[in-house]
Amino acid sequence: MLRWSAALLSVLVLGTAGAGYLYYRHLNGNIKKDELSLGDMKDRPAKSQANAAGQTPLNILVIGSDARDNAENQELGGAKETFNTAPRADVQMLVHLSADRSDMSVVSMPRDTLLQFPKCTDPDDGTVYPATTSLRMTNDSLGRGGPGCTVATWEKLTGIHIDHFVMVDFAGVVSMADAIGGVPVCVNDNIYSYTSDGHGSGLKLEKGTTYVQGEQALQWLRTRYGFEDNTDIARAKAQHQYMNAMVRQLRDNATLSSPNKLRKLAETATETLTVDEGLGSVKELYDLSLELRKVSPEHITMTTMPWVYASDGNRVLPKPGDSEQLFRLIREDTSLEADSGDKGEEQDTGSPSPSGPAAADGEISVLVQNGTSTDTEAPVSERASAIAELLVGKGFTQAATDPSATLSEDETLVRYPSADLKADAERVAAAVGIPARSVQQSTDVSGVTLVVGADWRSGTKYTAQDDDSVPESADTLNGSDTSACMTVNPDYTW
Repeated sequence: MLRWSAALLSVLVLGTAGAGYLYYRHLNGNIKKDELSLGDMKDRPAKSQANAAGQTPLNILVIGSDARDNAENQELGGAKETFNTAPRADVQMLVHLSADRSDMSVVSMPRDTLLQFPKCTDPDDGTVYPATTSLRMTNDSLGRGGPGCTVATWEKLTGIHIDHFVMVDFAGVVSMADAIGGVPVCVNDNIYSYTSDGHGSGLKLEKGTTYVQGEQALQWLRTRYGFEDNTDIARAKAQHQYMNAMVRQLRDNATLSSPNKLRKLAETATETLTVDEGLGSVKELYDLSLELRKVSPEHITMTTMPWVYASDGNRVLPKPGDSEQLFRLIREDTSLEADSGDKGEEQDTGSPSPSGPAAADGEISVLVQNGTSTDTEAPVSERASAIAELLVGKGFTQAATDPSATLSEDETLVRYPSADLKADAERVAAAVGIPARSVQQSTDVSGVTLVVGADWRSGTKYTAQDDDSVPESADTLNGSDTSACMTVNPDYTW
């Protein structure tokens, strides 16, 4: 949306420079800004380190606010008794863009998650909200000084440094859905989200696929009563389906060609957002949109934080072990894409990849280096030759050794010099079981290079030091999946 808005600005600036500049300032004035983190700066996780090519991951927290602070939000949100009360972060999604911009992971946290909050300081009036020792619902974090406290809460839980946040309210969801002409969603039966005592979003759809926009889009995103077991977990799945469909719709939508539609989109995209200072201008938002657009839908993975029910049976807690595993994968910039370690197999059958399909195995030149030496152990003799022979046996007939290299690497790596060889490097890694996170771009090599590390001093089967598999409890949805359809609770059909 921001990319199209910038296209409109380009036309205006080129056609009428003065008016274009004034409009640009107008759009910048629309954007609301707030502090990125309200926690103690000394407690923030360190920023993600750059890879060998100097690229760094990007972590953005997307927040959906239930604020009822104006007439439009009040009408859309209902619950008149909550007018002008503290807003809650009812939708929280961490968007992780990989360092090489090849894939994106989106992790939702159920709004019913119970957590301890960090200390937060309101930037407007200086109010200090002490750290909590008891468990509180995570959506309350927004009322402790603003979105920066939600950011601090995520950083405390995950150990992930968050670079930016983007927050949207009820009216923003409605406006954006209208601006792009609707988003296709699917239910496996007729649904009416309404109860006799007034609960429910009011969503009413027929079985199959419907393009929702305006208030109906908001109803879809807010529906809890009517999907699966009427929980916030099912609601998160519906939100994932919507966002994936919206991404595909934005990529395919050819209707946004007129200046009036582009102008409306520019107004919508700027009026409905609250962002941190680092995203506080149209140019900065536009630059971010270009980075996000580098990822194709088939390399977008939506998931929900692994959870278990709390003792009351209504709220949830992060699932021990599995939630830490998921957050570690994000911290280490490891793809959550299903079978990401086998991307090379997919490329061999012609499936798309960010760098194009890999060459045939016999056409890939691979240089194998011995990096098995450590501070306490000498390098394993002929280790590079053994792995080169292994690759030849697997069909990589152009594998050869580099006898001049004297390296020391803790972990086995596959390096490549430029994006056009990325798929070939992934193919080599997949053939011997090296995880995707160990495939790295580097200016230190001139071709695909496998460095046998100290973690593979013997044998022909490589076992990574860490388990990089996505926990089964993290229910994932691929961005290219057009078959996703929400299961309707039998009590809410018509």
